[in-house]
Amino acid sequence: MNSAYIQSERTRLRRRPQRGTYDRETVHAILDAALVCHIGFVADGRPLVIPTAYARIGETIVFHGASRSRTLLAAAAGAELCLTVTLLDGLVLARSAFHHSVNYRSVVAFGRATLITDSDEKMAALRAFVERIHPGRWAVARPPTAEELKATAVLELPLDEVSAKVRSGGPIDDEEDYALPLWAGVIPVAITTGGPIVDERVASNLKPPRSSLFMK
Repeated sequence: MNSAYIQSERTRLRRRPQRGTYDRETVHAILDAALVCHIGFVADGRPLVIPTAYARIGETIVFHGASRSRTLLAAAAGAELCLTVTLLDGLVLARSAFHHSVNYRSVVAFGRATLITDSDEKMAALRAFVERIHPGRWAVARPPTAEELKATAVLELPLDEVSAKVRSGGPIDDEEDYALPLWAGVIPVAITTGGPIVDERVASNLKPPRSSLFMK
């Protein structure tokens, strides 16, 4: 497999192209670090953008919802989708207001999603989704029933037209502003999990899971 995605007219980066990459490993790393994506498309002549949890399985992104969801039905009917993922890594404070920015890692993917109808593939996609929420959870949770599977629509979007964009490092000020007596730099931003909040109907002898996506 090619180590880089092929550029298309839609994925070619025009603004700050030096921050862009089509490297497959970089794209996968960003997708695997995030939990929520935003999917945009046009339905009934109106633009829609929906946030949703997702999982990556190889070269596809899978997401799900209610089988009667108008949004998912429109996507499954062949609507052109634009999927975006953004990770915020830092607030960049510059000496001038103009050069304030953020450090980020992002992915944009274009394509059409298809409905997963094979029961085994559908179950595998839901397993991948649960494992993204909390690694190891699928093995201990009750599996979906036939009724639950029927009530759930699972779609997959192939990673064909994809690009990533990354900003890192400190502020980039105009040369004459470096002499200003102002603090400048980066305030890091990170997603972490807190302590577990137990459901009130959990038996008192059960302990919370130790593993976590963000905390080791």
